Amino acid sequence: MSAVPPNSASTPPASGLARALAQANLLTPTQLDAIQKKVQLEKSQFLDALLQNGAINARDLATFCSETFGYPQLDLSVFDEAMLPEKIIDMKMMQTQRVVALAKKGNKVSIGISDPTNTIAIDQIKFQTGLSVDIVIVQHDILQKLIDKISKSSEQSITDLAGDDFEIEFKEEDLNSGVADTQAAEIDDAPVVKFLQKMLVDAINMGASDLHFEPFEKFYRIRFRVDGELREIAQPPLAIKDKLVSRIKVISKLDISEKRVPQDGRMKLVLSANKAIDFRVSTLPTLFGEKIVMRILDGSQAQMGIDALGYDPDQKEILLDAIQRPYGMVLVTGPTGSGKTVSLYTCLNVINKPGINISTAEDPAEINLPGVNQVNINDKAGLTFPVALKSFLRQDPDIIMVGEIRDLETADIAIKAAQTGHMVFSTLHTNDAPSTLTRLMNMGVAPFNIASSVILITAQRLARRLCTCKKPVDVLDEVLLAAGFLEDELDGTWKPYGPVGCERCSGSGYKGRVGIYQIMPITEEIEKIILANGTSLEIRKQSEADGVKGLRRSGLMKVRQGLTSLEEVLGCTNE
Repeated sequence: MSAVPPNSASTPPASGLARALAQANLLTPTQLDAIQKKVQLEKSQFLDALLQNGAINARDLATFCSETFGYPQLDLSVFDEAMLPEKIIDMKMMQTQRVVALAKKGNKVSIGISDPTNTIAIDQIKFQTGLSVDIVIVQHDILQKLIDKISKSSEQSITDLAGDDFEIEFKEEDLNSGVADTQAAEIDDAPVVKFLQKMLVDAINMGASDLHFEPFEKFYRIRFRVDGELREIAQPPLAIKDKLVSRIKVISKLDISEKRVPQDGRMKLVLSANKAIDFRVSTLPTLFGEKIVMRILDGSQAQMGIDALGYDPDQKEILLDAIQRPYGMVLVTGPTGSGKTVSLYTCLNVINKPGINISTAEDPAEINLPGVNQVNINDKAGLTFPVALKSFLRQDPDIIMVGEIRDLETADIAIKAAQTGHMVFSTLHTNDAPSTLTRLMNMGVAPFNIASSVILITAQRLARRLCTCKKPVDVLDEVLLAAGFLEDELDGTWKPYGPVGCERCSGSGYKGRVGIYQIMPITEEIEKIILANGTSLEIRKQSEADGVKGLRRSGLMKVRQGLTSLEEVLGCTNE
């Protein structure tokens, strides 16, 4: 049998494998011509057409490739699928180029391929991975079955997780119109879109405050923070992580090509004509991909009213008196996730009236408040907290809200505003109210400026609220006394409650959260301690003498009322 020339007038040039088969007399000119015409007509791949023609079977072809080109051969049917590395070759290349990563060691990757002359696939793998490639010959039919299985498993898994369609949409102006068509096609993958929508709706229905999308070496995890605790919700296929990240980035107006630095964005989910939820989106590059955290910003929380926040009657009275004064500074302190923003917005809602001009500087504005002039801080553009505050003072404000006092310059301008006839609200990250005053002094604020401007400090925590399935528990008096209860309070007329667990609370025993507050007005005695550069311990002792309840004491009152458990209060307060 004579060899077939690599080119002929009637057919396109033959592939490297086709020429090798022809030179080995395993293909006749007629067979080669028919195969190439089929490839050209049906836009199929040469190997598919070759095996369909019957000129050679898959096993003999693999043996021929191994012997002719000098590469080792592997029987994929006995290869453990679970041992395949998942991050080397993406699904799209695997499907189009018919190649699979078998193992990675150092800067080398072994790939299973049925056509070793497919230099396009080999070059793409080298370019994408930055690794050198070791070729292993595998049977074409077994390789195709493995790729189909991996693809189907990934798609079916995400489809099962996604469930049914939802009647929701993303607000159009939040979409990134600058994304290329090819990128848009990739991120509009229907199962991924449905899965993301399901995660967002599930998080809202569960009352979650945050969603965490976390990539790891061998798995991908999604967790919700519900009632202050993180719960694992799903482990979707690792292969979808890039599409999921790209989808979230696009609807959050972030740069999908930038994966090396953190990014911050926003998105709005429209649930119905009257219901929309905002999300604050943060990306963070990690070892195995970008982690995304989405904070749910439900504007209805700020409309609940001050009674829903859980202040004791005397605390509520002191707070309302302070925020309705004509000038001064009110500070809200606590760790991240302690409800400071909701408390501030609730106070603004109380005093938000047509005759009052309110301006806020936030990073970013988390909840939209009608009637309030809200400004997003943009450090890159030069719109910092100090710049915004200086501008506010020229805007005839009555009330100014600063999202957070982070540095001396911001603190100085805010204090000067409070000293010149404006009411200023802001937050600080401190453990309790007394330590807030010493924190300001440590930042460099002069003691006499603090004493003449700050009129009230509220510290707060959020404890998990007991579900209706709660039950009374027996706790030794010694334990209650050690926790901070007074002897005369242990009169036998009440019992602490503990968690049980039911369907409503998903077995946790807790549903929702309750605020624990320390409301400390700045009295003349505390002003004297500040002016004398007193310590937080001295301020704490004086506040207790003034009748201020500490966080532990306020939490114990919630235990006595049966709102939360003793364990929760001990876990979120110090004494």
